[in-house]
Amino acid sequence: MHIRDLIQYLAELSENNNRAWFVMNKPRYDILRAEFLDLVTELIAGIAKFDPAVAGCNPKKALFRINRDMRFSHDKSPYKTTFSAAITASGLKKPSQGGGPMYYFHVDAAGMLLIAAGEYMPPSDRLRAIRQQVIADATGFGKLLKNKKLIGAYGGLDEESRLSRPPKGFDAGAPHMEYLKLKNFIVSKETSIKKKIPSDLGKELAMEFKDAAPFVTWLRQVK
Repeated sequence: MHIRDLIQYLAELSENNNRAWFVMNKPRYDILRAEFLDLVTELIAGIAKFDPAVAGCNPKKALFRINRDMRFSHDKSPYKTTFSAAITASGLKKPSQGGGPMYYFHVDAAGMLLIAAGEYMPPSDRLRAIRQQVIADATGFGKLLKNKKLIGAYGGLDEESRLSRPPKGFDAGAPHMEYLKLKNFIVSKETSIKKKIPSDLGKELAMEFKDAAPFVTWLRQVK
């Protein structure tokens, strides 16, 4: 994929986020979208080597649309300024539809590459099930928190979005309480690729996701 061209396109889109500019530059978008689809197709095959559960993920459905949902947003910009994809065993992306744990990445207009894995903003019933699994499998979860490759690559679970008190229905003395307070169960990292373009982004992403696979696998056992 021509990453430099993608970043340039997204940068221009961020400065001209309107339908007229988008339509005028639609041929550029179509080429980049096709290249991005090829990248995601390659990535699914790469992830499937260590996580066979995602082998059936449809690459077209893994891609997010560039059109923004403006119904409940004050920002009325019609287009996203990222190219993004979420790879799941279910083939579904949205948590509300039962997408489950995912491997997610995007490239933005500033040339930043975000890599993440896990479950972001799961519905309340799913979040409760994850918290219950943390307690039921306290030993397994504890081992996950000490996984050297996971910690080395991501530094641990993201802890920015959390409750100040124990979640309703959970005892304050429950194991891993600080993690039970989390609203998201994800690991992530962000790096700039604007100046140093990866020679093989698909291979690099697969390697990054391999380090996160034990976390995704653990989340997948939550019922």
